[in-house]
Amino acid sequence: MTAWLEGEQLEAWVKLAAVAELLPAALDSQLRRDADLTLFEYLVLSQLSEAPNRVLRMSALAAQTNATLPRLSHVVRRLEAQSMVERVPCPADARATNARLTEVGWAKVVDAAPGHATTVRDHVIDRLTGRQIHQLSVIAEAILQGLITESMRPFRSQRR
Repeated sequence: MTAWLEGEQLEAWVKLAAVAELLPAALDSQLRRDADLTLFEYLVLSQLSEAPNRVLRMSALAAQTNATLPRLSHVVRRLEAQSMVERVPCPADARATNARLTEVGWAKVVDAAPGHATTVRDHVIDRLTGRQIHQLSVIAEAILQGLITESMRPFRSQRR
């Protein structure tokens, strides 16, 4: 027998589905307009910008951006063509490849970050109280735990 959503459950789900649909589109739109980047490209660049020496193993970068390796590889290829990222052999593991943020990529993410931060504040952070932000973090973590595949878990734990 199907356990249908009712009342407050259904209301919460419909609202979450709307946020999941509308928020990425709003963030993507701002980044495309102001920085000529997609949201995913920005996430790749920003994760690399925060990594030690601006370098991450491709598998770790995939986990940190919630992407499959094929999707990440495709986007890194596009960013390479724009001289923002380069792939380099992993010195610790000859079978692995690292992605490194170039100076061009660093300049791009530095330029894009203020507008992105403002958009995130406008659409999310400034609409919530401090307590609600904490609750959102706890709720998002609980949902993420059900979405993260086993293959992603070792990399996810490194982010904490």
